[in-house]
Amino acid sequence: MNTYLRILSYARPYRRYFPIYVIYTLLAIIFGLLNFTLLKPLFDVIFEQVEPADLTKFLEKPEFSFSIDYFLHLFNYYFLHISETYGKFGTLLYVCIIIVISVFLANLFTYLSGVVLAKVRAEVIKKMRMNIFEQVTQMHIGYFSNERKGDLMSKMTNDIQEVENSIVQSLRVVFKEPATIILYFAVLFFMSVKLTLFTIILIPVSGAIIGGITRRLKKNAIESQESLGRIVNILDETIGGMRVIKAFGAQKYIRNKFDSETDFYSDVNISMARKNELASPISQFLGVSVVAGILVYGGSLVLSNNSDLGASDFITYIIIFTQVLNPAKEISRAASSIQRGLASADRIFEVVDTPSNINNIEKPILIDAFHGSIVFDQVSFSYEKDQILKDISFKLEKGKTIALVGPSGGGKSTLADLVPRFYDPSGGSITIDGRELKTIEIGSLRKQMGIVTQESILFNDTVFNNIAFGLEGISEQKVIEAATIANAHEFIIQLENGYHTSIGERGSKLSGGQRQRLSIARAVLKNPPILILDEATSALDSQSEKLVQEALTNLMNNRTTLVIAHRLSTIQHADEILVIKKGQIVQRGTHQQLMEEEGLYRKLSTMQSV
Repeated sequence: MNTYLRILSYARPYRRYFPIYVIYTLLAIIFGLLNFTLLKPLFDVIFEQVEPADLTKFLEKPEFSFSIDYFLHLFNYYFLHISETYGKFGTLLYVCIIIVISVFLANLFTYLSGVVLAKVRAEVIKKMRMNIFEQVTQMHIGYFSNERKGDLMSKMTNDIQEVENSIVQSLRVVFKEPATIILYFAVLFFMSVKLTLFTIILIPVSGAIIGGITRRLKKNAIESQESLGRIVNILDETIGGMRVIKAFGAQKYIRNKFDSETDFYSDVNISMARKNELASPISQFLGVSVVAGILVYGGSLVLSNNSDLGASDFITYIIIFTQVLNPAKEISRAASSIQRGLASADRIFEVVDTPSNINNIEKPILIDAFHGSIVFDQVSFSYEKDQILKDISFKLEKGKTIALVGPSGGGKSTLADLVPRFYDPSGGSITIDGRELKTIEIGSLRKQMGIVTQESILFNDTVFNNIAFGLEGISEQKVIEAATIANAHEFIIQLENGYHTSIGERGSKLSGGQRQRLSIARAVLKNPPILILDEATSALDSQSEKLVQEALTNLMNNRTTLVIAHRLSTIQHADEILVIKKGQIVQRGTHQQLMEEEGLYRKLSTMQSV
């Protein structure tokens, strides 16, 4: 119930629509009810049961008052007048015209209430989707190491869709169907208290049976949505890794993996379908059984003249009661559907409620420039139980370059990730211009930094938008200047539409070197005082590496740089080189100093020069 109420809380900003929806819905119910109450005078005409003597009190037109008696008196006034003037056929025509008008109005207000609800539904789903999207974009980087990308995508798409199809769609059931049942039962009580009490005793039995079925659906619904998330994840990995799959002949393995997961998803949904489909026929069977019981019980009272209902009254009563079954069936069907939606909502709120490990303090410091130095003081970092860094200390002064080298898995990238606060250290402190990183507002901290990684992160957009990414009001001339510094302008102008060429998903239409130079152009345009370069040339061929290295050299001019290098030849100019092994600094110095020492650096340099 708490989950359902939380979903409804998203509709709070749109509560202004609620009175309009209530008015339209009540009018639709009232005119729908009028359709069936008018059957009684229709049957009276057909069965020749109109007694003019009983209608003498309706000879005078009533004075207006907003009450049921007024409208009944007004109807009977015209009913009697037309009966006397036009006879039975005229009376029959009169009743039929009013029924047609009533049906039209009932459907008109049903349509209008549906339009209002559709607007609210669309806004609620938009707000919920943006809520989970914003939460995901604000999560710390470590969160994405534990979560499957496909499962997150499934939560933001399939689960949201499930909530829309089941819970938000059922909002009308929350008000309209119960209101319909209440108003219809009010009329039934008005017609016959004894018979209506008999029906009320029978209805809870069907409700209890339907409730038992729906309670079993939620567990299956959770399993179904989790399995769908795994399917999306397999698809994402398969499409993204198609070259590797084909190269290693792993089509059979990946097909079996996909087949196994889709089998599980199919079995869970068949199980759900059995329970879900059972609700409607059971509801219908029980409803017909109740109607049969009313026919037997009520019919015996009418036939024995022990009922306050005449023949036409009893037929009208049965017809109105059968209309109660439709909203009751809708409620039971919605209850089944809601269980699946609740399971999806729980998965969504699991993400929304996950706190980010990287947050601003209550009153963070805003910085607009970098003036002095970045200092690591006895910094350690652990990921879960594994210690990645231990007692790292160094000082990166403004305008200087520090290079990090060493074996893979030593912690170099983790160390670099601590500077823009992608992670926070487990021990020690990191300061920038004497201020602890945790005290600085995250956005203003990252504005001082440009990052170029080994993997070029590009988006399915134009060259221009990829270079100007995250910056507003940038002129094309500024973008061209940045691309020129990054050695990218020449290949860009040869593209089909130049700077307005779409580069495909992750820049798939470009070569590795071209993608990397766009990433560098992006950093150049941002013009940050601090650069973090994470093996920016390691995945390139010699020709591309030369162009990219030249672009990086242009980028590093007059900037403070922390560079992670695989090829040691690219960092010989560094002011200081830190050799990282198993999370610790094992050597430090300039290239010349380290080459004069017996140690890991000289060993790595010798291996690369062979």
